[in-house]
Amino acid sequence: MSDDRQPITENDVVYVAELANLELTADERARMVKDLNSILDYVARLNELDTANVEPMAQTSDRYGIDQGKIGTARFAYAMRDDKTGPSLPREVIMENAPESDGTFFKVPKVIEK
Repeated sequence: MSDDRQPITENDVVYVAELANLELTADERARMVKDLNSILDYVARLNELDTANVEPMAQTSDRYGIDQGKIGTARFAYAMRDDKTGPSLPREVIMENAPESDGTFFKVPKVIEK
C-alpha cells in the first residue's frame, strides 16, 4: 500500500486551531505539526501490516454487553439492568453542594473570552 498523504503543515494546524477557537503559540504549532505527522506516519506503518488472519478484538461488544457469551457476569451487569425512573434530588440539596450558585443555577467561571 502506498502512502499518498500530504504531511500536515503549520497552515493546517492554524486552520484547525481557528475552527476550535484555540490560540497556539509558534512553539505549540510547531510541536503540533511534528506530533500529528508522527501519528500519521505511525498509522501508515500500521496500515502496511497484513491483518487478514488476525481475529478482531471484541472490546466494543464486551463493553456494551452485546457478547451473549458473557451476559450474566458482574462485569456486564450494568449493561443489562432495566432503565428505571425515580425521583430527583430536591434543588435545595443540590445547590447546597454547589461551590457557587445563585440558588437556582450553578455559577461557573467564564472559560471563553472571545
